[in-house]
Amino acid sequence: MRRLWLGFVPYIAVSLVHVTALAVGATAIAGPTKLALMPLLVVAVAWGTSGSGWTRAQTLLVVALGLSWLGDGAGTFLPWLPTVPAMLLFFGLAHLGYIWLFWRMLAVRRVPPWAAVYAVWWIVLLAVLWPHLGGLALAVALYGVVLGGTAVAASRCHPLVVWGSVFFLASDSVLAFRLFLPDVMPDWTSPLVMLTYCLGQGLIVAGVLVSVHARRPIPTPVVTA
Repeated sequence: MRRLWLGFVPYIAVSLVHVTALAVGATAIAGPTKLALMPLLVVAVAWGTSGSGWTRAQTLLVVALGLSWLGDGAGTFLPWLPTVPAMLLFFGLAHLGYIWLFWRMLAVRRVPPWAAVYAVWWIVLLAVLWPHLGGLALAVALYGVVLGGTAVAASRCHPLVVWGSVFFLASDSVLAFRLFLPDVMPDWTSPLVMLTYCLGQGLIVAGVLVSVHARRPIPTPVVTA
């Protein structure tokens, strides 16, 4: 397991550089470091899997990370499309992948009663933002469903996955207010969005890798006469 965590060192380092760059307004550094985040998490997945065999869970995890990368870089990769709808599309697809991964492959318990808080979060968020969403109201509502669905599905999994989903939800919640109620959001919430996002994605990946390793059968030693 110690070797598994070494694979996250590049991701942690670039995450710190990226969040710091946002905090000091170094946009020339913030842009490229943001696009490096998800590929570095794929590196962590590959590192944590080497020598132990690849499973469907890792495949789905990498697909979700790839879709998240497209969401991160929607304005860069698809400049001819409206950025926010493109982000909602790619991240929505990523969350569908996470829901499948958590619910069907990694669940270890039933949905706990406290997960009902995610329904309350969705209702309150929409109630506050709805007058400001305009033509994106339905898209944001649907995205909220899959984002909350990811958190509910994660509640059945390893604690690292649970906390990762909480930070991911917090990141998107702050981002929603920055996008649709920018006048009430201070400047420091920009690095906060990415700090919680980096924590969320990193913890989810770590939780998936730990869960996959825990599910592997322990080899039975061969006893020779």
